Amino acid sequence: MKASLLVAISAISLIIVGFSSAHAQFQAGGIDMPGTWYVGEGLKKGDLFSYSLCHIDYKDCTPFQIDFWFKGDHKSGSETQWEVETVVHDGSKIFKGNMYLGKIAPEPTSSDPGISQFARAFKSSLVWLSAYATSDSDSGGKGPKKFNVPSWGKIGNIGGEQIIPSSKERVAVPEGTFDTALITWKTGGKYSRVWVLDDFPFPIKADTYAHVASGVPPQEYQFQLLDYQQNISKDPFANIIATPDVQMGLDCPKNYDFVSSNQNTNTNTMIIEAKYGPPHPKAGCDIEWIINFKRSVHLEEFENEIHYDIAVIDPTKSGLEITRSIAQEEGHDFLFTTSGQVRRTTPVSEYGPSTYAIIVYGTGPETAPPDQTKLGWVLIPIDIQKGTAPPGKDNAPPTTATIPSWIKNNAKWWSDGTIGDSDFVQGIQYLIQQGIIKLKS
Repeated sequence: MKASLLVAISAISLIIVGFSSAHAQFQAGGIDMPGTWYVGEGLKKGDLFSYSLCHIDYKDCTPFQIDFWFKGDHKSGSETQWEVETVVHDGSKIFKGNMYLGKIAPEPTSSDPGISQFARAFKSSLVWLSAYATSDSDSGGKGPKKFNVPSWGKIGNIGGEQIIPSSKERVAVPEGTFDTALITWKTGGKYSRVWVLDDFPFPIKADTYAHVASGVPPQEYQFQLLDYQQNISKDPFANIIATPDVQMGLDCPKNYDFVSSNQNTNTNTMIIEAKYGPPHPKAGCDIEWIINFKRSVHLEEFENEIHYDIAVIDPTKSGLEITRSIAQEEGHDFLFTTSGQVRRTTPVSEYGPSTYAIIVYGTGPETAPPDQTKLGWVLIPIDIQKGTAPPGKDNAPPTTATIPSWIKNNAKWWSDGTIGDSDFVQGIQYLIQQGIIKLKS
């Protein structure tokens, strides 16, 4: 009996050990590629980079273009840093200023105020791997990392997994096609991927996700290399003029309380918890929003993959007549959040009592037409302080609501016979619900 028990225990132990070994092997990386890499490898004066970039902390990962030129050295006390001239194209706006980057790890230590939000996005995306791979292993540095090692380090959050060189991969970006090393890690149930090129200072491309305990992990950051030039000796941005800051001289509030508004949508399909501040925004300044989209049947759970908009409506009209759409001002049909949690600012172009609407156009993947099962909205009255009007906004006529591109596509596809009548009718119903098409009684 004892012998049989010992045999059984031994068999179980072998199974457990085998499983553990297999699991460890699955977690381990390492690829057949010689050499090492670190953030900033090969970086030199005169390098000019252009990237398309988005980060979760800036407009829920709305893409912008960031161009940066390594002008030369900058002395900060006893430290020598990189002086990096930077231009950001964000929709119709241009931001311009300097970032100052470290030499061991090219992370921004400071920046001009006009580009500070983009410098933070740069630090948390393009140079994020400098937390694991730098030029110097001394003085607190992490040192260059080999491609053939099992791991470059471990994600710091609870349950975080290893950052591993996974495979060789040829990747195409606007700048060209490159043979890269794919670096991956898993967090929040999805794999994040960064493609690095030996002897190139920054990753070529990235597609990463934020850690969440439950729900759909939101995009944390994405980027890809648009252009790279070397030995640029003259300022490439000399003739670029930044968009004037309409908030200069307006004395916009800096410290303020938030006003809360927790409502069910007009269709009772979703709860929208919204906070805005300041309580009485000033014309020409910003409103800061904190918006949570919650399930109507379970207030502790977030809705995921929300197509939405923040808009201003005409309360004297029946239905939802939009006079101004933040999504359209940013060049989109909709705003989008994967996680159902939003924190962003919107500029104020209104005066006096105004009615804002948070509109849910539907749910589903960002690249697909929204499923309108949970279409609805909430209205939030906000008293805008009258003051100095932003330049060019005096007596501006209301913005006319436009027809979303997906509805235009539906009409074309319906006429071609690509989609059926029900899909076409869905678009017409949407236009009626939004007050874009009005029916006479």
